[in-house]
Amino acid sequence: MSAYDYVVVGAGSAGCVLAARLSEDPTVRVALVESGGPDRKREIRIPAAFPQLFKTPFDWDFSTVKQPALGGRELFWPRGHSLGGSSSINAMMWVRGHRDDYDAWAASAGPDWGHDAIVPYFRRAERWSGPVGDTTVYGTEGPLHIAPPRSPSPLTADFVTACRDDGLTFLPELNAPDHSGVALTPVNQWRGRRWSAADGYLGPAARRANLDILPHTRVRALAFDGDRATGVQTESSGTLTARREVILSAGAIGSPHLLLRSGIGDPGELRRAGVEVRAASPDVGRNLQDHLSFAVTLHCPRPVTMTGADTPVNIARYLLTGRGPLSSNLAEAVAFVRSAAAPAAPDLELIFAPAPFIDHGLTPPTEHGVTIGVVLLQPESTGRITLDTDHPDPRSALRIDPGYLAAETDLRRMMDGVRHAERLFAHTALAPHTSTPMGHYPGEVDDDRLAEAIRTGAETLYHPVGTCRMGEDPGSVTDPRLRVRGVRGLRVVDASVMPRITRGHTHAPTVAIAEKAAELIRQDARA
Repeated sequence: MSAYDYVVVGAGSAGCVLAARLSEDPTVRVALVESGGPDRKREIRIPAAFPQLFKTPFDWDFSTVKQPALGGRELFWPRGHSLGGSSSINAMMWVRGHRDDYDAWAASAGPDWGHDAIVPYFRRAERWSGPVGDTTVYGTEGPLHIAPPRSPSPLTADFVTACRDDGLTFLPELNAPDHSGVALTPVNQWRGRRWSAADGYLGPAARRANLDILPHTRVRALAFDGDRATGVQTESSGTLTARREVILSAGAIGSPHLLLRSGIGDPGELRRAGVEVRAASPDVGRNLQDHLSFAVTLHCPRPVTMTGADTPVNIARYLLTGRGPLSSNLAEAVAFVRSAAAPAAPDLELIFAPAPFIDHGLTPPTEHGVTIGVVLLQPESTGRITLDTDHPDPRSALRIDPGYLAAETDLRRMMDGVRHAERLFAHTALAPHTSTPMGHYPGEVDDDRLAEAIRTGAETLYHPVGTCRMGEDPGSVTDPRLRVRGVRGLRVVDASVMPRITRGHTHAPTVAIAEKAAELIRQDARA
């Protein structure tokens, strides 16, 4: 087949949802186009093995341009490159965010994107398998399994104790409207194994005769007839025609890239890159936001962490029961806290790992250690994605510039977070498990040395958003129904449409956006 009603580009967290929901209507034909391959790899299924997927064929392996405020470093940005997208290589954390996040969306994109309006789409996706009482928050019949940690480390309980004694509220339900406090991390797992968007949505939908899933199919550009998108041009399968709509779900990097190389963007910049202008939309690629993180890591004097957890006994336990340290997502507990500059809602996240997590976990640790990752949730600094006009082929090359720590207040807030982590590590529950610093953490030093350590050691938490922001204003890339302004028959549905990054992790909000978008698309088709 080369003619469809809907062509969805990208089989990540959003694309899997759209392909499954749209193909529920047997009268339409849907193509799901994915540049990567199938998600058949053992490490995808084993939660603790996710760092082993970085810099492999299952990862786009992007890099930013040099960041002036981070010591001139180019940062590694992993993004999923297979069915399931980043939901196949992430840490499986299901964190909706704070009520204020979505009420901020409503301020720019209308009341239908406010907190109370978006919660039903979270519940539609969720299949909670934890304590029954939590079903007041979670949905129970959706495609995505959500569960508490299956075999949390005893060290994680000590972290929770330290947080509670420090004045934080223990949250039995992390995904309530206000997540200020500490909680065990809800994860996308089923019986101890990863449960990605591909598992939940594509698995059941793949059997439908009206859905074609096309892996290893890279899209070069969009096809148009006048101002109407009519399909996509691929490198291997020619042009796939969309009778109704083309839907970009290629993520905060891929979706703006396809718009730019198809002539939708800032006219002056497009012309400098040799791209014919189809629609003037200067904000394409702008408004890039991400969560920056710094790992506070300390040696552990006893062999009680996850270092060396892949023993024959633990492997056998995992394979037979789905339990043990290999079922851990490493980030077993989280605390949402406020810096000195924060308003009512948290602006920092503290992630506890009963392991040393240094440089993305690319090198397996040989020493025992524990980590509190300090995450800046509401950065004032923003960046952008542009075509690289210095490259021989500017259409295909990108410049990713997150603009980390361009605002001085961002650095001060991260320093507040590190001081909070130091206080928790000094608590009587955690102090016996810590000794000297590891990785980029310098230990308890003065503010100047700590600022330098953050600049030379901070890394992404893998949450880019905002580059095709939605809004009611005419300058937004997409309107509140996620239609691309200036053309017809084209939508963007993924994390790039978020006007503002959420106080949490971006997989859950992206799934909710896609669930809502599927409904919008069906409404517009009927109209």
